[in-house]
Amino acid sequence: SSQAAARMAVRSLKGAFSNHIHALVDDLITLRMLVEATLDFPEEEIDFLEAADAKGKLAALQNELSTILSTAGQGAILREGMNVVLVGAPNVGKSSLLNALAGDDIAIVTHIAGTTRDTVREHISLDGVPIHITDTAGLRETDDLVEKIGIERSEKAVQNADVALILIDPAEGINAATQAILNKLPSSLTRIVIHNKADLRNETPSRVDNQIGSLKIKTDTPATLIKLSAKTGAGLDLLKQALLDAVGWQGESEGLFLARSRHIHALETAQRELDNAALCGNHQLELLAEHLRLAQNACSEITGEFTADDLLGVIFSRFCIGK
Repeated sequence: SSQAAARMAVRSLKGAFSNHIHALVDDLITLRMLVEATLDFPEEEIDFLEAADAKGKLAALQNELSTILSTAGQGAILREGMNVVLVGAPNVGKSSLLNALAGDDIAIVTHIAGTTRDTVREHISLDGVPIHITDTAGLRETDDLVEKIGIERSEKAVQNADVALILIDPAEGINAATQAILNKLPSSLTRIVIHNKADLRNETPSRVDNQIGSLKIKTDTPATLIKLSAKTGAGLDLLKQALLDAVGWQGESEGLFLARSRHIHALETAQRELDNAALCGNHQLELLAEHLRLAQNACSEITGEFTADDLLGVIFSRFCIGK
């Protein structure tokens, strides 16, 4: 638990997140009121939407929600951290890299392939962000019962990961064993490919983003290629920054607040509905009203239910309709 996470928790306890959400919902209710009043009382000689700049209000809502999501998303990174798996063929240097990142010898490092018999989990902090690193057992075919258990745990860790660090021995390239490992990775998983032992090849540590074809990796997401030396530590700073970039960490913890993942999911749903609402034409008021209703329904998962009767009450309280 970092100081940044502690400060964020205090802000949340003071109601920072709640205040932002309730302000957003109030603005959303105002916009819904204008649209519903236009639909429900067409005989009134009031062009509610034009007079109140409904399009401008919708654009402001989108910006407001985008800001909240960005802030909450950064807070979620601080609260939940990042799950990273080290994967690669046996004895390609995963344990050495884990030791270099953690600054301690917590995994067995020998010259015998397959000596990491189980998943080894280590927790480190980069720029205040908790990083949960799992050094997987080499994913290979084996008849050893103990090693099989380790491999099963490794496969589970891969499925729950945010980022995969793929270690490749440049001398061997991507051989059949390594390709078999890559085939087990979820296609959407963010990949950082590492060429370790740069010191043995007299290579300068480097980072190249958006690599696909040259790596011969089946992936929907371009991979980042980093050349480093776990032994000397050269290039480790490049890897650490690539990890933070992978989850979109912006490096500023001031002003963040704690938001649960289900709250972020609800806000993302609301954002999609507001984006759909913005696509509605002037003669699609019913569709516009529905998207706004669904956006507020999503927010209600955080703030509590707001009914149709509540909305009618707002309309009658703010307009002199029928008088």
